[in-house]
Amino acid sequence: MNFHFVNVHGIRAIYRFEMARTGRTLMQSILSPVVSTSLYFVVFGSAIGSRITSVEGVSYAAFIIPGLVMLSLLMQSVSNASFGIYFPKFVGTIYEVHSAPLSYLEIVTGYVGAAATKAIIVGVIILVTARLFVDYSIAHPAVMVLFLVMTTVAFSLFGFIIGIWADNFEKLQVVPLMIITPLTFLGGSFYSIHMLPPFWQKVTLFNPVVYLISGFRWSFYGLADVNVGVSVAATLFFLALCLAGVWWIFKTGWRLKA
Repeated sequence: MNFHFVNVHGIRAIYRFEMARTGRTLMQSILSPVVSTSLYFVVFGSAIGSRITSVEGVSYAAFIIPGLVMLSLLMQSVSNASFGIYFPKFVGTIYEVHSAPLSYLEIVTGYVGAAATKAIIVGVIILVTARLFVDYSIAHPAVMVLFLVMTTVAFSLFGFIIGIWADNFEKLQVVPLMIITPLTFLGGSFYSIHMLPPFWQKVTLFNPVVYLISGFRWSFYGLADVNVGVSVAATLFFLALCLAGVWWIFKTGWRLKA
């Protein structure tokens, strides 16, 4: 269906172009994160799992699955979206996008939609691959899908902002490697924050990734370090902040009109 007030063909063109780029870089886009996450699972699941048999009644190997998937989702969402918008800036084709009969909302929908889709594909493949190592259950599949979509969209928007901000390839890697990865590792990916001393439990609550991982893990096992309602609210708040940031960028032309 084609609505007269939305350029569906333009959104589809950007979306299909970005998805086609995944096919041309299949090793880097899909296989690399899946293999890397599988290695994390083997190392942490086997080495640490042999010493920590279970966490709150769930085997350690199964316990870390949501954290590993979330780690991959965050990294892939940010990297796909940031590179997707940065590359047209780098080669100069961004001006062709601006001159096309597309609104800012349609441009963002195309790029962010493709980045989120690719991240979800990687996350689903990791979930399927995890079955080869350990049996796990998903107690609340609808909530799992909700967190999957909210997280990928929010961090794809965040990656889009990074791609606009960056003026060289090195800057594209700064935020994912220096900020997102440490926050994810310290956000309860491989442990429950209840295992920490009381002081550090309180400090950890300032880490926004804690709420993502906690809510995502609750959808699997009904276990959460933070109330699932708080996790949903925190995720929606971050999503709203990113939407506001993208709106401001297009309203002011920051890093776009130079």
